Amino acid sequence: MTRHALLFCLALPAAGFAVDFNRDVRPVLAQHCFKCHGMDDQGRKGKLRLDLRDSAIGKGKSGELAVVPGKPDSSEVIKRVFSTDEDEVMPPPHTKTVLPESAKNILRQWITEGAPYEAHWAYVPPKQAALPLAGVHPIDSFIQDRLKKEGLKPSPEADSYTLVRRVYLDLTGLPPTPAEADAFVNDKTPDAYDKLVDHLLASKQYGERWARRWLDLARYADTNGFEKDRPRQIWPYRDWVVKALNADMPFDQFSIKQLAGDMLPNATPDDLIATGFHRNTMLNEEGGIDPNEYRFYAMVDRVSVTGTAWMGLTMNCCQCHTHKYDPILHTDFYRTLALLNNASEPTYFIPTPEVEAQKKAQAAKIAKLEADLPAKFPGGKAAMESRFAGWIEGESHRASKWEVIRPTKMATTMPHLEQQADGFILGSGDISKSDVYDLSFKAPIKGVRALRIEVTSHSSLPNDGPGLTNYEGPLGGFFMSEFQASQNGQRVKIARAEDTNEDEDDRINDAAASNPKAKAKAAAKKKNNAGATLDGEMSSGWQVLGGYGVQHAAVFHFEQPVDLTNGLDLKMLFEKHFACPLGHFRISVTTSDHAEATGLPAEVEDALATGDKSKHDILLRSFLETADEMKQAAAPLLAARKNPPRGQATLVMEERPANNPRSTHRYHRGEYLQPKEEVTPGVPAFLPALPKNAPANRLTFAKWLFAAENPLTARVTVNRQWQAFFGRGIVKSLEDFGYQSDPPSHSELIDWLAVELVKQGWSMKKLHRLIVTSATYKQSSRITPEHAQKDPENILLARGARFRLDAEVIRDSALKAAGVLSPKMGGPGVYPPQPASVTSEGTYGKVEWKTSEGEDHYRRSLYTFTKRTAPFAMATTFDAPTGESCLAKREVSNSPLQALTLLNDQMFVEAAQAMAKQVMAESQSDEERLQNIFRRVATRPAAPDELALLKAFLQKQRERKIEGEALWADVSRAALNLDEAITHP
Repeated sequence: MTRHALLFCLALPAAGFAVDFNRDVRPVLAQHCFKCHGMDDQGRKGKLRLDLRDSAIGKGKSGELAVVPGKPDSSEVIKRVFSTDEDEVMPPPHTKTVLPESAKNILRQWITEGAPYEAHWAYVPPKQAALPLAGVHPIDSFIQDRLKKEGLKPSPEADSYTLVRRVYLDLTGLPPTPAEADAFVNDKTPDAYDKLVDHLLASKQYGERWARRWLDLARYADTNGFEKDRPRQIWPYRDWVVKALNADMPFDQFSIKQLAGDMLPNATPDDLIATGFHRNTMLNEEGGIDPNEYRFYAMVDRVSVTGTAWMGLTMNCCQCHTHKYDPILHTDFYRTLALLNNASEPTYFIPTPEVEAQKKAQAAKIAKLEADLPAKFPGGKAAMESRFAGWIEGESHRASKWEVIRPTKMATTMPHLEQQADGFILGSGDISKSDVYDLSFKAPIKGVRALRIEVTSHSSLPNDGPGLTNYEGPLGGFFMSEFQASQNGQRVKIARAEDTNEDEDDRINDAAASNPKAKAKAAAKKKNNAGATLDGEMSSGWQVLGGYGVQHAAVFHFEQPVDLTNGLDLKMLFEKHFACPLGHFRISVTTSDHAEATGLPAEVEDALATGDKSKHDILLRSFLETADEMKQAAAPLLAARKNPPRGQATLVMEERPANNPRSTHRYHRGEYLQPKEEVTPGVPAFLPALPKNAPANRLTFAKWLFAAENPLTARVTVNRQWQAFFGRGIVKSLEDFGYQSDPPSHSELIDWLAVELVKQGWSMKKLHRLIVTSATYKQSSRITPEHAQKDPENILLARGARFRLDAEVIRDSALKAAGVLSPKMGGPGVYPPQPASVTSEGTYGKVEWKTSEGEDHYRRSLYTFTKRTAPFAMATTFDAPTGESCLAKREVSNSPLQALTLLNDQMFVEAAQAMAKQVMAESQSDEERLQNIFRRVATRPAAPDELALLKAFLQKQRERKIEGEALWADVSRAALNLDEAITHP
């Protein structure tokens, strides 16, 4: 049973007491009974269910009545829990769980009183109770009323130096400078503290401080995780969080944008960037994995994270089965997953005015280069026209008249194909390592001798295509393993094939070969061309690499002319160790007997084949760009076309089109290989349903989280904020508001705050201001013997909270104390000093940790590059997350390594050295310098006895012949290692 319930029971009179179901009974049942007699029908024993009253008062498998209201001695539950027979006692001996006598007595008394059930407190919408004490701050009203009932008194207000340090650290994550602290201490106006709070809430450092806490939930990191753990571009999402918090974006909008910003009407670039929240899932790029399996695991993670961050539900327990304790069904998990499952995951290039200006300048540059090209022809205009005429005559003989054909039917294993107006086919959706395209055609064309597949880039594809490869392999490329044609079920023989990217074939082979001998062997047996799609080997095929402006074609020659009036079926197979289907292509045919892969653009070849005089300018441009004598002159133009200006890349979510929804299934035991029935999108059945008049999608779900009838979101949110200020939530388990959680220490207070948060428009700054202006927050943290005896964990808050600071706050505080902290905000992750071996030893994806220079050397820890498999060493030492999973609350450890880090880590040594230089310049006498160092680190002036200890340390260092900056750097190192330097005051 919980400690709270135990304390309550010990305080009860010997007889005649009333129990409370939620406070006293449910914790006992949840901890000892629900695992076998709860919600999970697959794991339920004896056909007995104790979480519902109607079931509990009925008969179990034994035929006995489990609970007989008012008659404990007739109740099988009481008989079993009090039994001494190993074959009958509950819980059974094999569970190694012994029910305490106090818990047994609670169950007896509860049944005596009629065995009443109540809804779990967290699953009932909160109500704002009347304040129990009038004339005081709302928070103090609840806290002081409880203290009075417990026979305790609140502590006096902390001294001004402690208070200013506390509120600076809490609101900005940084300590005040001595000057900032003195300014507050010396301000004797009645509203001095309120003015300070408002100033800190308005500072840009506020968003940086609170963004770090949110990023713990978002499992933010700068790499993909898993084996290769390659870098990723998602820092714009981190910067969006900072900006949103600084702007005091209402928490409901802050959340809705992160869950479904892409689905908002007229979504802005910022709305899309915000959806990076669920793109923070890890990405496995190991060669042997199934990408769709790991996409499933990413979706499982997203459901769990959503449950933790907004609902306080341990949804992850339901991936494999119905929850053992809470009323969450196995199907509820997958219905929630279905709400989040209909999104694509593209890379988004952020448009900005600067990028648009660059694009316009680039377009103007290209237009000028095109216009200037004729004048650069060697020999002048006459020579150009003569050479151009010869080119037209020669290329006209090579050109063939091609006719685009459109499929009458398209089928694939996974990708979605859509016919475009220009005859191209555009692919999208999910892909696998073995995809097949089946295309059927019928056209009034006879005598077809060759078929052409054009492939070109498209802005919707990874790296602009023309393929759909989005991980492991060449981004945006494709690999067609086999190409087959058939008519009426009979194979149509293809004699040969060629393509226009032979030079690319050479590069691919060279890249795959590790030495000259291997290169020679690869050259002798090329495997990356159109001809290789006809050899019956899946390991060879036509490969095209991705990128902007890619344009290639392959031509397949039939052994005998084909009559398309009888139809034609094409099969394209894409198989590799990575998913590699084609993304943007067009099929055309010709009756020409001299067709070939000319490498000319389709429009140019058509004009040449038909002698279309109206295309003179197009033909001239093609000639000038490809003529041997123009190679050098045309190079700047061709280069300009290949490198268009782009905005900063980031990872976002994008809802799939209505004509290509993704279905979701329940997975038996949570196994990817065991999909069962399809499920419809929805929320856990025990909670209010989604609105009937709204589509069941991500946006509706995101809004539902903040609906008035939702009992969880506001409570979970205020509880997490409370923990940040007091070191402990009103509900201890920030991530779990279910039956297994401890009851709230102040149930009316958490509900009052939850309702108030909504009343105040979900403003986090107003909530934070409310908390830090309470007398409860401003109390001294000194512990008295009475506190130690009656409330050692400070659950009742008769004193201020004292706990170790977060890793980032410790490092940033040291940099600010040293006077070197950079105020620069945003941008890519930076690399502060740390041992180089941290990222190069024991990890697959080696990252060179090149220490940043200039002000990036001293940036806030929020901006430190985070590699999941080898996180920043100092941060790990002080319990910071790795970004591999959602973290609602950090563990707080106390280890010798932490002290060694503060003393010897290069960062802290550099900070001490910088502090020493500044202190020596600012102060002259030993005492002044010692006070300066102490105040930089601890904010307050050193007491006489503390100053005496510092002087003694100083003298010992001098006796060791240490002088100058080295001497004062040693003193600074010692100060940075003080407990007070790393502890919430």
